[in-house]
Amino acid sequence: MSNIETGPVEMRCGTDTAGAPAVEPRVDVLTPRDVPLGGPRAMTVRRTLPQRARTLIGAWCFADHYGPDDVSATGGMVVPPHPHTGLQTVSWLFTGEIEHRDSLGSHAYVRPGELNLMTGGHGIAHSEVSTDRTSVLHGVQLWVALPHEHRHTGRDFQHYAPGPVHADGAEIRVFLGSLAGSDSPVATFTPLLGAEIVLAPHAALTLAVDPGFEHGVLVDRGSVRVADTVLERAELGYVHPGPTALNLHNESAAPARIVLLGGTPFEEEIVMWWNFIGRGHDDIARAREDWENHSDRFGAVADYPGDRLPAPALPHATITPRRNPPRH
Repeated sequence: MSNIETGPVEMRCGTDTAGAPAVEPRVDVLTPRDVPLGGPRAMTVRRTLPQRARTLIGAWCFADHYGPDDVSATGGMVVPPHPHTGLQTVSWLFTGEIEHRDSLGSHAYVRPGELNLMTGGHGIAHSEVSTDRTSVLHGVQLWVALPHEHRHTGRDFQHYAPGPVHADGAEIRVFLGSLAGSDSPVATFTPLLGAEIVLAPHAALTLAVDPGFEHGVLVDRGSVRVADTVLERAELGYVHPGPTALNLHNESAAPARIVLLGGTPFEEEIVMWWNFIGRGHDDIARAREDWENHSDRFGAVADYPGDRLPAPALPHATITPRRNPPRH
């Protein structure tokens, strides 16, 4: 998915590693902001990363949560070819279907319970359009920042359909990393965790987790208590590093669903603007210029029936740092 805001916020992201990690679970509640993706009939997403309170969870640097949307009313997802640098895109659906095309030559479909992961290090372009078979569109779009040594890696595309794992009234699908005895074969450039968890009514689940990870619990539906903190729909709970177990409890009388994200704290400062991640203002300006000049850096998306997205104008200011709060 593209960030097609006409005035995208520029930011430099990083973590402050001072202080020892907490032993007991400490959860910060991050609330989303609504972002319309286009004109008056376009779908709206709920964005929880990045925001002022937190810019990264591990290497996860962008999280859009959308739906359930009636595509007859919103028009669904129609995102023309657009560029990416320095990141991986992670597409995960609950309902609906999205057609993906990219400049690597990939032509694939994003379907519920199936991971599509695209790597755009030095540069890639892709399009995303919900199909005619979609009546309700519902899912998440996530970005992962690439570390410095891999930020110019070549284009790649991976697809994986994880099988479910059942434990204590929960159904778990691990699409990245390892959890509950399930291991994803999908390669990443930093230690990461990504999983969908559906909790039965009033179910309580304890998961063994890596104490070196920070975690994010994004609630798609229901009301879920993480340790002593209750998260409502569309809220993202940030769990500081330290705990060896994560306790989840569905507070509602209906099934609840979450997306669990995790990773080791990302120590590098990164600059995010529009669809680009770099290490400074010049990286972003160069990427924008290359896209506007139709550089071979991004390639071309074949068989897309329309024009590609133009890049917005750069701000008349040098990018200033935006950091995560200190860890205690």
